[in-house]
Amino acid sequence: MHAPVPDLIPVDLLLHAYRSGIFPMADHRGDREVYWVEPRERAIIPLDGFRFSKSLRKVVKQDRFRVTCDRDFRAVIAACAEPREEHAESWISYQIESSYIALHKAGHAHSIEVWDDGELVGGLYGVAFDKVFCGESMFSRTNNASKTALAWLVAAMREAGYSLLDCQFMTDHLATMGAVALPQSAYLEKLREARGPASGSIPQAVAAANAHSSPGNSIAQSLTQTS
Repeated sequence: MHAPVPDLIPVDLLLHAYRSGIFPMADHRGDREVYWVEPRERAIIPLDGFRFSKSLRKVVKQDRFRVTCDRDFRAVIAACAEPREEHAESWISYQIESSYIALHKAGHAHSIEVWDDGELVGGLYGVAFDKVFCGESMFSRTNNASKTALAWLVAAMREAGYSLLDCQFMTDHLATMGAVALPQSAYLEKLREARGPASGSIPQAVAAANAHSSPGNSIAQSLTQTS
């Protein structure tokens, strides 16, 4: 059975929402409506506070995975939309999925892909504007794949002159990576401080790392400067 063709959330509306500290969610995969969320508490990962553990550092430096940016946005968001538990519902509806694919085509949404021997085993996607990246979701099909994606994202954001990595809701997993919780009012202040163009782009920074003779070592060196 084919998924229903959904109405798209306009690109301008999505960007306006993110700049206002709001984002859309749905109740289930086939939901034809979205609701707009403004959490009372917001999780962020300070770019100089990312916890680059010894075990993750080893994985990254070994170049076990190949990491790319925007190579297969559709596959990443589709994987993120898959249920994580039996009978669980995904908040990424077909409408949201299609709307973020349109946002990606407009240059405002990006994916980080993690590959193992040509197979997509992990990744994340989110929305980029000004000096802000709002992480939407991540997935992992093998150990350390999503952590590797996040490590590359943080390194790329540093290199590109970004200042705010929004993770939306605090989880135990994010806390182990250095995430901290802020009141929404404090988050909105950080949004205001992050206005203006970044000095570079996340895709360019990922491409520059991959041009290194040892991409993982390049990322590790970047992250261990302050981690």
